[in-house]
Amino acid sequence: MKIFVSVKMVPDVTAPMQIKNGELILDVDRTVLNAYDASAVEEALVLQEAHGGEVVVVSVGPSKAAETLRKALAMGADSAVHISTEGLEGVQGLDSYSYAKILAAFYGGQQYDALFFGKQSQDTDAGLTGSMVAELLGVPYVSNAVGITREADGGFLVKRQGDSGQEMVAAGVGCLITCSNDMNEPRIPKLKGIMASKKKPLEVLNLGDLGLNEGDVAPKTHVAAYGEIPARQAGQKFSEGAAEDAGKVAELLEQNDLLS
Repeated sequence: MKIFVSVKMVPDVTAPMQIKNGELILDVDRTVLNAYDASAVEEALVLQEAHGGEVVVVSVGPSKAAETLRKALAMGADSAVHISTEGLEGVQGLDSYSYAKILAAFYGGQQYDALFFGKQSQDTDAGLTGSMVAELLGVPYVSNAVGITREADGGFLVKRQGDSGQEMVAAGVGCLITCSNDMNEPRIPKLKGIMASKKKPLEVLNLGDLGLNEGDVAPKTHVAAYGEIPARQAGQKFSEGAAEDAGKVAELLEQNDLLS
């Protein structure tokens, strides 16, 4: 069994941040492994411990992203692949499509039993990359998994959180699954794992190695500006009696076309 897990380096959302002139300013020195991706790594490791096989973590990002890969290796992943975005001066702000295009180009040349992704990233919360990769590769896709078991035929039975309850979905070999951070508690690497991670293979690729150029990964979306959440307006209080108050509430609902 071979599982690839896509992981992302994201800003530590608990660090101080501010919005200035429409720009979001983060502490770029405080980065972490995306929490949803950590759950995906943990689930892959649990399956590996039960069934054997190999877990490979993959990340797209600048040179600093190697630190994130080392964290996943310290958890127990066998090897890592870093697809470097260094030198992409002509591309501003890679979006979900950009990442999906890069990852699909890489996974298209690999053999695997499953691809695991976090269902979204902490920085944008877009939750689009996994589904886009599945579409580009033309593989079965299950989202928002909260539990995964391996079937006797090599496929996977996925428990996913739906809008109205949990659903069980059978996914065959070669599927892509996005994982919720509600599915497990990612292990904290021990000193032995941290030391071992420094000796594990970490391959570095660039876009050219995948047959891509800057134009291929140009983003499809553009963030115009960031802004503070508007303050909530003060509510109205009614205290003239139940009948009178109910009448005023109904009148306000009708005025705002909320009684349809």
